[in-house]
Parts: sequence; C-alpha cells; structure tokens
Amino acid sequence: MTKRILIALSLAAVFAFPAFAQTTSSQDQNQPSAQSQPTSTENATGKQPLQAPSREGFWGRINPFARKKYVQRQTEPIRDRVNELDELTAANGKAIKDTDSRAQQGIKLASDKANEADQHAIDAGNKATQAQQTAQQVTTRIQTVETVVGNIDQYKASNQTEIRFRPGQTVLSKNAKDALDEMANAVKGQRGYIIEVQGFSSGKGQTAIQNSQKMAESVVRYLVLNHEIPVYRIYLVGMGNAPVGTTEETAKPKHMSGGRVEISLLKNDLEQLSSNQSAPGTMDQQQQPK
Repeated sequence: MTKRILIALSLAAVFAFPAFAQTTSSQDQNQPSAQSQPTSTENATGKQPLQAPSREGFWGRINPFARKKYVQRQTEPIRDRVNELDELTAANGKAIKDTDSRAQQGIKLASDKANEADQHAIDAGNKATQAQQTAQQVTTRIQTVETVVGNIDQYKASNQTEIRFRPGQTVLSKNAKDALDEMANAVKGQRGYIIEVQGFSSGKGQTAIQNSQKMAESVVRYLVLNHEIPVYRIYLVGMGNAPVGTTEETAKPKHMSGGRVEISLLKNDLEQLSSNQSAPGTMDQQQQPK
C-alpha cells in the first residue's frame, strides 16, 4: 500500500511541474522586467515593434507542454501585425496604381497638347508660305503694271497684210476679204491693239490721194461692219503715190501701177498684262481644295 502511495505522489509531482512552469511563464510575460525598456522607433504601421520576452517560463524558449490557448496568446500579436502589413501592402498597391493611372493620363494629355502644337506650327508654316507666295505674285504684278504703263504708247507690229487693187477699182475681192477675216478673227476679245490702214495709188497729185483714200475706206468699212471692230482702234491715211520703198541696188523709190492697201496690226503690253492677271487667278482656283 505504501508503494502505491509513493507512486501516486511521484506521478502527481510530474504532472504538476508543467502547469507550474506555464503559470510562471505567463506571469513573467505579463510583467515586463525593469531592465528591458521599449524603444520608440517608427515603422510602417506606426506602432512599436514587438519585444521578445526576457523569460519564457520554466522550460526556456521551448515549452514541450504548451497548451493551445498559450500558443494562441503568443501568436496573436504576430497575426495582428501581419494583417496590418497586408492592409498596408494593399493600400500601397492601390496608391501606386492610382499614381500610375494619373501619370499615364498626364503623359497622354501632354502628348495630345504637343501634337496639337505641332499641327498649329505646320498650319502657321503653310500660311506663311502662302503669304510669301502671294507677296511674290503681287510684286510680279506691280512690276508688270509698271512696265506696261511705261510702254503704254509703244506699239509693236504683230501682223501685216497687203491688198492689191486694179487701176480705178475700190471694191474688195474675195481674196482680200479672206485676208481681212483672218486678221479680224485674231483680235476678237483682245485689248491694247490698233489697226493701221494705209492706202497707196498710182497717178499724180490730188487724184492719187483721193483714190488711195477710197481704197483704204473700203477696208475700214468692211472691218467695222462685218467684224464689229471699234472705229477708234483704226487709223486710216491715204498716201497717194508715195513711194513704196527702196532697193539696196538702186537706192531709188519704187513706184507701182494700180493701187494697194497695207493693213498693219499693232499691239502694246496691255494684252500681256491681262494674261498675267488671269493666270494667277487660275492657279489660285487650282490650289483651293475641292
């Protein structure tokens, strides 16, 4: 009987030691030692870092008889800090995404503004080029006008036709009418021209002058009535029996029999000015977008 009591006391002592050790460890953990002082260092959570306990019970750092509540009580601060770190990580990730999105929007806006500025610069360059071309055209027109005004009374021979008449005849033949038609058709719708009509007749004195005048008048009458050429553009003169010309061999005036009329078409630079003014207008119409 005594042996059984001794065995029971021994077993009770063995089971009592772990409980006593765990209780001592809890008390030591709840009461921090005076030697350990918490440090005030800042971290991501804004809380003080976890402090390792100075003593961890009767069994040291490893308690082979630790209960579930003891383990939960030891690991609960770690779980809280891990959860806080997860929340901070998620918040930082969201902030990074928001910052990246705003940065991308800012980059896109800056790119759009740069493209718009480039387009404005291109448009300004095109307008400057057009203005320069217009200025050059205006300068060219001014120079042309100055040249025309300076030579307004200078007429140059453009075409010349000669019509023959038999002695005493003042009626135009078919060949003469064809020659006048060809000349009149060439000046329709034009400006800056005059037609010089000179009549020549054989004979002497006033009779030759009258005959040459009649032949020249028949030419003028045909141009005015059949081709509606203004009278103010025609200059008529009867030359009578004035010499036709001279030859290099004899150097003497050459006379002719019968009569003839010389028709000369004279032009100045007004027609050239008109063509130069119409050409830039045509070019401007071609450059306009359709």
